[in-house]
Amino acid sequence: MSNWSNWEVFRGELIGTAILILFGAGVCAAVTLRFSKAKAAGWVVIAFGWGFGVMAGAYTAAPLSGGHLNPAVTLGIAVDTGRWSQVWVYVLGQMVGAMIGAVLTWLVYYAQFGANREKKEALPTLGIFSTIPEIRNPVANLLTEAIATFALVLPVLAFGMTKGLGTSGTQTLVVSFLVVGIGLSLGGPTGYAINPARDLGPRFMHAVLPIPNKGTSDWGYAWVPVVGPLIGGTLGGLVYNLAF
Repeated sequence: MSNWSNWEVFRGELIGTAILILFGAGVCAAVTLRFSKAKAAGWVVIAFGWGFGVMAGAYTAAPLSGGHLNPAVTLGIAVDTGRWSQVWVYVLGQMVGAMIGAVLTWLVYYAQFGANREKKEALPTLGIFSTIPEIRNPVANLLTEAIATFALVLPVLAFGMTKGLGTSGTQTLVVSFLVVGIGLSLGGPTGYAINPARDLGPRFMHAVLPIPNKGTSDWGYAWVPVVGPLIGGTLGGLVYNLAF
């Protein structure tokens, strides 16, 4: 997979993914929770918050692991290159990092989460940590996540082969804007997980953290934002390998 050691890959992906989730779940908390100064700021703010999270996390992790931050990206690269030996290390670091990022978000908004107990009708909090479809249709939701992730992984692979982007160091910046664009254009149906670790790690922490009146963690839907992105990442790697 790379010239980095397993330990470098693990800690790079852990740190980078933790930063990604801190920014991403953080902006969701900022827009959602009562007594937040960004309350009801809207979808555009959320899309840019996640994009900046990708930028911060990927640039931070790049010297150690390349900054995948996403099992679907790791899978797409492996499908394209045929290098599978470190895939498990990348995914492990991403999952642990996502859980740490979720805990950090909870700590940042601890008082706001606590205030949720004071309302007669408590605000559900799962949407801060994980995705929830607007219309619950497993087939449609799976297709949305697969197509949106394909639209992420194929350009990411192409950006990596664009000499000017790689040399100048702006590849990660461009990917960050790509994530913003996916959120604005394709995020409406499901909330655009496009990353199994981004959804599954925080969902697990939502289930175990002592968040007042938090509601369900919706495990019946949890497979969709895992399987869909993995399908999309695989197709992205295959198409890139065949077409380029």
